[in-house]
Amino acid sequence: MTDPLAGLSTEQSDPRYSAIDRLPTEEVARLMNAADATVPEAVAVAVPAITAAIDAIADRMKRGGRLLYVGAGTSGRLAVLDASECPPTFGTDPELVQGVIAGGVPALTRSVEGAEDDDAAGAAAMAGREVGPLDSVVGVSASGRAAYVLGALAEAERRGALTASISCNADSPLSAAARHPIEVIVGPEVVTGSTRLKAGTAQKLVLNMISTISMIKLGRTYGNQMIELSAMNSKLAHRAARMVSDITGADLAVARPAVEAAGWDVKAAILMVEQGLDADAARALLALHGDRLDDALAAGPGIEEARGA
Repeated sequence: MTDPLAGLSTEQSDPRYSAIDRLPTEEVARLMNAADATVPEAVAVAVPAITAAIDAIADRMKRGGRLLYVGAGTSGRLAVLDASECPPTFGTDPELVQGVIAGGVPALTRSVEGAEDDDAAGAAAMAGREVGPLDSVVGVSASGRAAYVLGALAEAERRGALTASISCNADSPLSAAARHPIEVIVGPEVVTGSTRLKAGTAQKLVLNMISTISMIKLGRTYGNQMIELSAMNSKLAHRAARMVSDITGADLAVARPAVEAAGWDVKAAILMVEQGLDADAARALLALHGDRLDDALAAGPGIEEARGA
């Protein structure tokens, strides 16, 4: 009987780790740390492919498209994690970046048997979300073989969506199914076949790049400041006030009242401080410039024109 996993680098056993169950804790920790240190190097090799995928994704998002990640098991959980961080970090609508996991919500905390092998369910997930030509669908699978993900990408492609993939094996079926394949070859794991380790780290690093750089391209940062954050707790409220202070040069004693008066809208608060506007006028000024802070600061009209917008 042929083993379909035999040729996958992520499934190989590395002899360097064959005795880890008999080694002292510190030695195992150092082995794992050394293994993890190789992951950024593998990601660096894939940067040209990552760049091409991000540019294509951002272009569609600028035209109103969504970004959907699809995965199973660890890959699916990482996909949902990255998507769920976009609203608090970049102030996005939860529908803009979505994580889709085989088995649905229950699979976030426990294994759902057989879910990753159901290609029809993957296709149905794309149909149910009405994926269309402006959308981008990124399949995430360490092995590059998960049927659920392959089914999702095939349906997304049929619907005209942009397709990309993240896998940790070369020349996988998932790479063949995507217009923008990203392969991060990390090799065997410390614990044989446990792709939540190096492969999981690699996938998270690439997902970080895709979501973060796409948001930068969409103007949802100012320099390296997350000006669209949602101040949903005390930490983020302090960060919002500090951001207004850092960008405008105003003391926190000025920045904090401004951001509070703006309803925790950092961009509006910055314009209030910089141009002496009230909150409504600041929001009107942003609207005149496509909600982009850099354009509003550089070419914004006077107070009266903003009020009349």
